[in-house]
Amino acid sequence: MKKRKKTVGAVAVDLQQKEPESRDPIEIQRATEKDYLRNLGKCVEDNMGQFPGDFYVVVITKNERLLHNVFRCYFFARSSCPTPDYDQTVFLFKRDSQEIEYLWTVPDRETSLLYANNIEKVVPEEHALLENILKFRDGTLFALCKKLNKEEDASPLLAS
Repeated sequence: MKKRKKTVGAVAVDLQQKEPESRDPIEIQRATEKDYLRNLGKCVEDNMGQFPGDFYVVVITKNERLLHNVFRCYFFARSSCPTPDYDQTVFLFKRDSQEIEYLWTVPDRETSLLYANNIEKVVPEEHALLENILKFRDGTLFALCKKLNKEEDASPLLAS
């Protein structure tokens, strides 16, 4: 008889009903980073044939609506730099050097507001994230996106 795997929903419900485990947060982060980096590399590898030059890898982080302790990261590639948005991380794959350059991370709206409204309380380890949030809010990331896409500052069609 074949043993059936539990669904993500079943595992999440079980975890919600349990007492929180006292696991080392650094251990959890390392395990998560390994999967994240493996998926990032796989996305680059899977899309190298699709794009002849440099391309972007976008990671969208989604929280399951009914299962608040389940987050999923969706990795996809595209030829143009995406418009900055919430729940988004963007990398640039440089074909010539075979390097993956990190561009930005913008967390969810609530986290972004919390950080922006409590700048003085943000711990030093999270200053890079705060910087991305502030650049998102003031339009700096949007300007970078336009520059990377070789777009003009303003469209003449908007002037009329």
